Amino acid sequence: MSDGWTESAEAWIAEQGDAGDLSRRFVLDAPMIERVRRLAPQTAIDIGCGEGRFCRVLRDLGIATVGIDPTLRLLERARALDPEGDYRQAVAEDLPVPDAGFDLAVSYLSLIDIPDMDRAISEMVRVLWPGGTLLIANLNGFATAQVGGAWQTLQDGSRRFCFDRYLEERADWAAWRGIRIRNWHRPLCRYMTALLSNGLALRHFDEPAPTGGEPDWADRNSRVPFFHIMEWQKPA
Repeated sequence: MSDGWTESAEAWIAEQGDAGDLSRRFVLDAPMIERVRRLAPQTAIDIGCGEGRFCRVLRDLGIATVGIDPTLRLLERARALDPEGDYRQAVAEDLPVPDAGFDLAVSYLSLIDIPDMDRAISEMVRVLWPGGTLLIANLNGFATAQVGGAWQTLQDGSRRFCFDRYLEERADWAAWRGIRIRNWHRPLCRYMTALLSNGLALRHFDEPAPTGGEPDWADRNSRVPFFHIMEWQKPA
């Protein structure tokens, strides 16, 4: 069954542009780049790199980077924008790289797209050097469990964010601006258990607030922070 990415590739490319969408520009990019700068890796693998935007960020920081994505059209766009980059077609559950080849593995809003998360995380750990870091940006579980358009108006006129079946892992379809893709909802405990079972140690956790964007958008994303950032270290 299609996950929607091939059909949505052109709309995704248009949505991201050169600078990324609002969530990347005003919520996630700055803290993700700050963590990368603190780690100062020599090599990185970006798993679920899409059109390659964050790979280009990493390469601009002087990091030798490999981008992995299963969607050919997105990789074509990545190669067109970064002809000297290294972009490879593969799924996260079967990474085409040797063991212990990278200081840093990045999953930037890609875990929600991966059907077999456990195998993918095992692969991410496999390709890290001992002591290397897995840096994750992900959607919070209540965001992926939203129902009824999420924001609903109550009888008193107040607006509330609604979600349901939080503990039930499932695949749902998300659609916006010509994009329609399958996302996986998982509660936070599901991610934490998978990461801890691979022997990783949590070194950083954050739920960053917006730093810009339209006031209404920023207010909604401050009331309900959609994203978290995690940094996990592989044992040395």
